[in-house]
This record gives sequence, C-alpha cells and structure tokens, in this order.
Amino acid sequence: MVRPTRFTFNTETAHSNHFQGFIAGLDDGAIQARAFAEFDGVVARLRERGVQVLVFEDTPEPHTPDAVFPNNWGTFHPDGRVLLYPMCAPNRRAERRPDILAQLGRQFRIREVVDLSAHEQEERFLEGTGSIIFDHVHRIAYAGLSARTDKALFEAVCARLGYQPVSFHALDELEQEIYHTNVMMCVGAEFAVVCLESIRDEAERAAVVASLTSTGHELIAISLEQVRRFAGNMLTLRTAFGTGLLVMSQRAYDALTPVQRHRLSHYAELLPMSIPTIETIGGGSARCMLAEVFLPRHEPAEA
Repeated sequence: MVRPTRFTFNTETAHSNHFQGFIAGLDDGAIQARAFAEFDGVVARLRERGVQVLVFEDTPEPHTPDAVFPNNWGTFHPDGRVLLYPMCAPNRRAERRPDILAQLGRQFRIREVVDLSAHEQEERFLEGTGSIIFDHVHRIAYAGLSARTDKALFEAVCARLGYQPVSFHALDELEQEIYHTNVMMCVGAEFAVVCLESIRDEAERAAVVASLTSTGHELIAISLEQVRRFAGNMLTLRTAFGTGLLVMSQRAYDALTPVQRHRLSHYAELLPMSIPTIETIGGGSARCMLAEVFLPRHEPAEA
C-alpha cells in the first residue's frame, strides 16, 4: 500500500474514470487530512485482522495524485517475476518506483522485472489488476476491454504468465466503458462477484458465465447501481491465522443486499472500510488500494 502525500482529483484520468467526483466545501488541506486518516484506518484494521501490510510513503515530487492505488502499475508473482504496466494517464506513470522494487527485493526474491511501459508510446495500456482479474487457482484471467485495457497486451501477458484469457466489453448505465474490470468483478477461490448486466453482448456474457461456472465458482450477480457504489471492488486476503477476509469499502458493503452478504460470508469474513474521500475524489475503492505480493521470500541465512 502507498500512503498518499498529495492526494487530489486527477484531471488526467477523469475523462475515462466516470466514478471520480468532488466533495463540496473541502479544500486541498482538508482532502489530504481525510485521505491520510482513511488510509491509516485501513492499514490499522488489516493489521488488527492479521494481514501483513507493507506501507510505502508517496513522494511529494513528482506529483502522483493517484499513488494510493498501486495495484495498477505492478503485479508480483510467486515465480519471482514482477510485471510493470503501461499507464494511460501521464501523471500516473511516475507511480512505478524503482525504490519500492528495491525495498521489496530485500524481503522477497525478484528474479525478473518485465517492463511493459514502452507500450505507452503506442497509446496501448494495461493497468495491472485494475484491468486484469486473475483467477490464480485455475490460471484464468478476465478483462473488460476499454481505453485502459488493450486486448492484445492482455493476451500477451496471459501467454507470458500461462493464464487463459477471457475478455469482454462492459458498459455502465450511460453506455460508457467501465474503465477498470475490478470495479465490476471480483473473483475469489470459490465465488465470483460480477455485474453480468454490464456485459451487453450475449456471447461475451455467456463465455464469462461458462468460464466461472466451469471452475466451480458460485456467481453472485450485482447490479449497475451496486457497481456505481463500488460493490464489485473487493479483494480476498488471507490472514496470518489462516482465515479469509473479503475487503471492501463501507459504501460497497452498504450497497449489498442481506442475501448477498450472507452468501459471501460463507467464503470469508466481510471487512468493510470507511474511505469515502478516497473513493469519491480518486474514483477507486478498497481493492484498488491493495497490491498483493506473491513473491517468494528470501531463504533465511544459515548459521
């Protein structure tokens, strides 16, 4: 997780992220103070539940208003590979920080860094686990294609990692592309939350359903209105005690029906977080704040 130092509304992402908004009556200082408090609250709650959280500080310069969403620029895989992704907004590209990789390298074994950022010069983008939903158990990856999610790049990453690609188009209630897959879809080990009504093409929708059901996932469908309230933006985590958590925002939790909450609680403890400022101004939610590290740890030195 990256603690945001200069959190503000990002004008460079607003054209494709229709979830971004403003909060009346708040100046930059008040927004920053709220962002710090919300971020620190998330970290504290995760640690209380036994989740190991690595916190890196954002830097004042260059200004990266969306640094709080590190899941978009990198993925960290159990075979020791790190993938760095091409980002659509120019002011987000500095979020890819060599110093963070160096610090991770002190705890984990990084055998290869695959830097895909050169595709930015071609105006082709793929924004990490915003764009890609990985089913790590069955080695299948899902992607809603958009200005930020290039189909050819998605398929190339899947080929490199050995995942089967499943792509589709997802639209909101105004027929606009949903900018990131992870606001309308979450795949756990045994369940999948997905906004099927956003996938308008019947063949694409059927392919997604067939893929998820073939791997034994229970499908929990959410509405476009629930997507608007970030009910699709969730992530499953494993605690040090071996229990499962399903992390989401308080807004997302409140958007779920009692039946949906009950069904999800069969698979993990639901852990809502209060992050209204980060959600409203940043246009991303709890899942976006979390970049999972699957890298292998260094072996302890022999005595």
